[in-house]
Amino acid sequence: MACKDGESFVDEKGRWRAPIVLDNLIHRKEMPVTIGIFVHHGVLPALSPGQQDRYNRSFEYDALGDRYVRFLLEEILPEVRKRYNLTQDPNLMGIGGSSSGGIAAFTAAWNRPDAFRRVLSFIGSYVNLRGGHIYSSLIRKTEPKPLRVFLQDGSNDLNIYSGSWWVANQDMASALAYAGYDTKFVTGTEGHNNIHGSSILPDA
Repeated sequence: MACKDGESFVDEKGRWRAPIVLDNLIHRKEMPVTIGIFVHHGVLPALSPGQQDRYNRSFEYDALGDRYVRFLLEEILPEVRKRYNLTQDPNLMGIGGSSSGGIAAFTAAWNRPDAFRRVLSFIGSYVNLRGGHIYSSLIRKTEPKPLRVFLQDGSNDLNIYSGSWWVANQDMASALAYAGYDTKFVTGTEGHNNIHGSSILPDA
């Protein structure tokens, strides 16, 4: 299971606490032994004390295409495989994230279903930050791919210059259902936060 925004997903004082969730599910035999791979986005440190760090998050996560998934497959997974016996079965490879990490997870699986076929997307940014709003149309027009997709969003999510997250996630859910995907969409009333998503992570 590869998660975007890795630092927040492993933080034991944060909301996700994903390693604990995985350990509990594995212990109860509700899921097979699973290796979590938590990757954080790139940060370019400030050149001087008066400047701010520059974050690659939107560039890496919101961009369409296969650049990010190639980074995972060509650089990250080979390093992990040096220490752990990772499955080669894409049906057993999951990828997930929240917000821009959610669309990054879907983009990775969309471009490389030969590598990842299980997607967790919480409050996914399927809006026009970097073109992600086209997915709901692409899904309807493209031969279905062997993906299972879990979506979560709340009715008070962001509604800004690039679009409405709530509307975009509904469009995604509708398109996936129309195209015959194995998908589930869990809705609530939260805004752009991890309160709802983290509370349902074990079920997701």
